[in-house]
Amino acid sequence: MRLLHSLILGQGQPLIILHGFLGMGDNWKSLANKFSENYEVHLVDQRNHGRSFHDDAFSYEDMVEDLLYYIDHHRLKRVNLLGHSMGGKTAMLFAVEHPEKIEKLIVADIGPKFYPPHHQVIIDSLNDVDFEKIASRSEVDEILKKTIPETGIRQFLLKNVYREKNDKLAFRFNLEVLDKRYDEIGVSLPPRTLFEGPVLFLKGALSGYINDTDLNLIHAHFPDSRVVSIANAGHWLHAENPIDFYDNVASFLKKD
Repeated sequence: MRLLHSLILGQGQPLIILHGFLGMGDNWKSLANKFSENYEVHLVDQRNHGRSFHDDAFSYEDMVEDLLYYIDHHRLKRVNLLGHSMGGKTAMLFAVEHPEKIEKLIVADIGPKFYPPHHQVIIDSLNDVDFEKIASRSEVDEILKKTIPETGIRQFLLKNVYREKNDKLAFRFNLEVLDKRYDEIGVSLPPRTLFEGPVLFLKGALSGYINDTDLNLIHAHFPDSRVVSIANAGHWLHAENPIDFYDNVASFLKKD
């Protein structure tokens, strides 16, 4: 097994944060700094993302095994686990498979249901970037702008551009494998799986990822769960309304 890359901040009970698809732990740095006042925060890069290893295998089972190895390597006992989007799916599967490792679970703007593929425009746009011909981040932005008009999404993606060599840029994520294995991102939590510990689901009020029709399925898998809506926020709720996001998570973690 190979160890996931992480940044560890603060001291106290462990809080592991798992980013979403095409993201990295560094996306959570501002919130992690605040959480680290009370917790030992682990900002983890999942496989094929950020500074973690690249591998042809890519599924939630693989990511759960990576996380289990990470927790055991760092000799963490019971952890608080927070996951957003793809990271939330990893966190849910980890909780039902290894409940003894989890103190509390926080899932940000994703449910246990199947999600049809919906990032193809982004994947195609990233595939249009040829680093043999491009030497600057601004040139990457110009290519992405053709099909991704949202500045925030482009900035999120551009954080993955780094200087692989002195004269060559690259993406930190493993685009080839993420494109090839993209269908894995939307799979549902296996039926009849259960985690009976405390769970907080946070959904963006302006996001359509969790709807009222999903509540029964959420409670079937996570009977001790509640769903809270974060105002004025879409899918990137932690970035769009970090104050309310932090307050809800902090309050949940403090409760006995």
